[in-house]
Amino acid sequence: MDVSSPKALLFDVQGTATDFHSTIRRAAEAALGGERPGEDWGAFVNEWRAAYFAATSQRPEHGPWVSVASVYRQTLDPLLEARAISIGAPERDELARAWARLDPWPDTVAGLRRLRERFTLATLSNADVSAVVEISRHGELPWHAVFAAEMAGVFKPDPRTYRLAARYLGLEPAEIMMVASHKYDIRAAGELGFRTAFITRPLEYGDPELGDAEFSDEFDINAVDFLDLADQLGC
Repeated sequence: MDVSSPKALLFDVQGTATDFHSTIRRAAEAALGGERPGEDWGAFVNEWRAAYFAATSQRPEHGPWVSVASVYRQTLDPLLEARAISIGAPERDELARAWARLDPWPDTVAGLRRLRERFTLATLSNADVSAVVEISRHGELPWHAVFAAEMAGVFKPDPRTYRLAARYLGLEPAEIMMVASHKYDIRAAGELGFRTAFITRPLEYGDPELGDAEFSDEFDINAVDFLDLADQLGC
């Protein structure tokens, strides 16, 4: 397949464009380290992320939309209780808001700047629209547009999320490349006719053994980071 000619690139945000593990680990340690010195805050972050995935995957098919911000906030309480950490609601709220201030990976901004010279760049994230906007402002991420699952009322990998982005871009799936470090995400897009780019993020969960960073021939492009993606797309 000629991968040099997509018109637009869609990017996952949490984990692909941003380093949530390091960001939230630092925020948790700063907020809670005095309560639990010596705690493994990396493991804490991964438990929190797993709780988020469990909560969003159990969402009723036709139930009311529940914001991702509220999911992160609600799943925080049991994690604190399990560690006998007692902090007030304002402090808990502030820690949960760290998910909207994720730092980009070192290659993200430079890679996006190269890619945007040739392609339309947009997000397609499960994070709330407001969170994606805040993350983008925080990291100065140069998207042309922001799309999120909230706009479709369902989470990725539901096909409606990818179709919504294609509709708003005014493009056919074959004219769009989905870029993600999560194989379930780009596999779902690929099944709908989108082109696919896998970005390996071996430190997404802090420990390379916890993630799936292996390249696969099933994807149109396998890249080590956004700079490598730009190279392979001729930018």
